[in-house]
Amino acid sequence: MSNALSQLTLNKHTMRIAILASGSRGDVQPYVALGKGLHDAGHDVRLVSHENYAGLAQSAGLPFRAMRGDVQAVAESPEMRALIEKGDFIAITRFQAQALKGAAVPSAQDALAACRDAELLLTGLGGLFNGLAIAEKLNLPLVQAYLTPMTPTRDFPSVLLPTSGPTVPKPLTRASHALTQQAIWQGVRAADTLAREQVLGLKPAPFFGPFGSPRLQQSPVLYGFSPSVIARPTDWEDRVHLTGYWFLQESSDWTPPPDLMAFLERGPAPVYIGFGSMGSRKPEETTDIVLRALAQTGQRAILSSGWGGLRADALPENVLMIGSVPHTWLFPRMATVVHHGGAGTTAAGLRAGAPSIVIPFFGDQPFWGQRVAALGVGPAPIPRQKLTADALAQAIQRATTDTTMQGKAAELGAKIRAEDGVARAVEIIAQHT
Repeated sequence: MSNALSQLTLNKHTMRIAILASGSRGDVQPYVALGKGLHDAGHDVRLVSHENYAGLAQSAGLPFRAMRGDVQAVAESPEMRALIEKGDFIAITRFQAQALKGAAVPSAQDALAACRDAELLLTGLGGLFNGLAIAEKLNLPLVQAYLTPMTPTRDFPSVLLPTSGPTVPKPLTRASHALTQQAIWQGVRAADTLAREQVLGLKPAPFFGPFGSPRLQQSPVLYGFSPSVIARPTDWEDRVHLTGYWFLQESSDWTPPPDLMAFLERGPAPVYIGFGSMGSRKPEETTDIVLRALAQTGQRAILSSGWGGLRADALPENVLMIGSVPHTWLFPRMATVVHHGGAGTTAAGLRAGAPSIVIPFFGDQPFWGQRVAALGVGPAPIPRQKLTADALAQAIQRATTDTTMQGKAAELGAKIRAEDGVARAVEIIAQHT
């Protein structure tokens, strides 16, 4: 336990804290890290999430309360894979909303039961509206904790706006955040109303959303990313905090698979390629693009199958396919990391100090790809719809030979590793409660 966490254990009363988290593993894992930090500081913490993440919580020593619903099944459905390939954020939001609506009542029932004896709720975007409704029902304080910028600012437009659209005029920058808030809210409004009326006995939230709720307007807001990656906007209130990333270290009893260790020891650092939970209707086609790019560059590589299911019947000797391996262990051993630009994977790549190549699909992923390029720690992002073997080969060639880029990546990685985002977040939570 860090000194900061130890001091909190001595000086602050312990609390029963429920963390509501939803989404892919990259969305949920940082909240597991934050929960572990709060647990190590002496608090009684439970993770409330989908059944998929019971093992993840258990490995971190956190009690787990399941909400009905299989998020992986939704992500891997043919409909979702088709939408992800198109990169249409609005269409994806609508599809997810329909899935949410079907699970709204049982999910709210499970969440309410898991939070009844809590003294504090903590949630990010995935559990925000459910968490807010439960906080209202049980009269509990709520801490907002996000992995990507959500607080309106004039410094940059909403990170969820399509980057292929027109440039947002400076006077409309702040309004763009309200626009994407509405896109998200209107997608989940029907599900939220079902939960409020049928489970919680509450009136529906206002048509334009509960964003004016005192619990949201007065509570602390935590951002789990580094100020070295995104500078703190000048117009954010004092209650908004950039803590640094929330990383979950691999458990002490975890050991790498023998075939992975043997592959790493056989030659120079390989390239990592994986697209996490981003599904594809034709995974063999994606794998073929990747293998042809690797053939052009002559690089050794590790392919992560992930939910997206990269596949190949026969791989060349210089390529190894792996399943789930902790990024905190794997990425520092890579020459460069190629990924979809999810907030969690981007954080792990930057922390490792190796150049990143982002292949964004939708949502906030193009934003993170642009940040990587703007910081000089990776080439320009290649949208998934424009991914070709030649484009990927050129990006890999640059990332593995550009010494200036490699130096900047190493420098940024060192800054991020010097931060203790979990300890800082735990400290802020104790100060505000």
